[in-house]
Amino acid sequence: MMNNRDKAITESLKKFRVLNRDQLIKLHFLQNKTPHVVANRVLKRLVDNNLIEVDKTTRPYNYFPSPRSIKKDSTKIPHFRAIADFYITLCAYETPTLFEVEFKPLTKGGIEPDVFMKWKGFAFCVEVQRSIYSKKQMENKKKLYMDYKDSDEWKRHSKRFPAIWIITDKYYDVDFKPLYAVQTKDVDGIFKYLTPQKPVNVSKAL
Repeated sequence: MMNNRDKAITESLKKFRVLNRDQLIKLHFLQNKTPHVVANRVLKRLVDNNLIEVDKTTRPYNYFPSPRSIKKDSTKIPHFRAIADFYITLCAYETPTLFEVEFKPLTKGGIEPDVFMKWKGFAFCVEVQRSIYSKKQMENKKKLYMDYKDSDEWKRHSKRFPAIWIITDKYYDVDFKPLYAVQTKDVDGIFKYLTPQKPVNVSKAL
């Protein structure tokens, strides 16, 4: 029988598609005196009981839900793990009330942000960009967000149109106005753009 922590671990793996041992420790084992020892024991039991899957060719091991939603050698694994790291950092400040990975609204061919979340009273569509986009690609991304706004479909998910938060090491010289759009290198970078009412209307990086 699964206990509450077992269930939480499996739900985390379903949400993020893949997590390594160190990420699982940060999410579920820090309250233990010996987090690594307890995590190794618990994760081995879950694998042995076919409740989760493991890839032992990586260090630390990568873990997946059972059944897996991606291949063990998927090229998207670093991307999903980057999203998980983003979530873990957010939780150090405040746990999001909603965090949906690979958010797909009903509009086919429309926006597909890496994350739709509600955090610190704001709704965000988050783009965790590990690869370099061309200006044309970024302009197209803006168009998709404008189409989403014009569709009013967003009103099913939040009271105010979400801010667009792009996590990137490269600044993109694209004017997202009249949308709220912020580019930052990390979570810390967002705080200068938050006000008690709403994110500041900017489109420049820190």
